[in-house]
Formats: sequence, C-alpha cells, structure tokens
Amino acid sequence: MNQGMKTIIYPVTDINRAKQLYRALLGTEPYVDGAHYVGFRVGEQQIGLDPHGHKEGMTGYFHVSDIHKSLQALVDAGAQTLQEVKDVGGGGLIASVKDVDGNIIGLLQGPVQEA
Repeated sequence: MNQGMKTIIYPVTDINRAKQLYRALLGTEPYVDGAHYVGFRVGEQQIGLDPHGHKEGMTGYFHVSDIHKSLQALVDAGAQTLQEVKDVGGGGLIASVKDVDGNIIGLLQGPVQEA
C-alpha cells in the first residue's frame, strides 16, 4: 500500500545554518538532530536535511508497506533502479528509481532513523 509522499530530504552544505533556517520556517525543533541528518516533523510530513545529499539532490520518499514489491512494480513499469533496498537503521528501508523522464522517486518502508 502506498501512503503518499511524506518525507522530503534536502541536501545542505552547512547543516547548522540549514537547521536554523528550517527551524524558523517550520516553527518547530528537530526530532532528530545529528551531524549526518537533521529531521523535522510537521503533522505527518517529515523534512530532512542531509549534509551529504548533493550527489542525489532533493529526494521525496513515498511511504510504502512493502518496499520490495513496490520497487519491483516500478521497475516492471519501466523505471531504472538507482538504489537497491538499503537498511538505514531504526527499522527504515529506502530505495530509489529514476522514472522514464529522469525524475527520482524514493521509496521508504518503516520509520525514519531517529539517531
């Protein structure tokens, strides 16, 4: 089951400055505040800051109940796998594909890492 796009990860060069900006924009403190990832929650939306994310660019993640099945369905429909299923800790699995027009689609199963 696809639960919609609930997570957006922004690549940042200065995580501390970005954290201040997004804290002001979103009006909330991060629920994850680490050197390698900062995450905010606004309702059911998760906004992440990744200081190492520039090679991937901004990625939106569709939350799915079965990442392997969802990934295979996208590949069968013509998408190209960019990242196979990867365990990101905290019970979270991610994968990504490129659609036929080159757009990146991220998949996320389970919770986002909170460490």
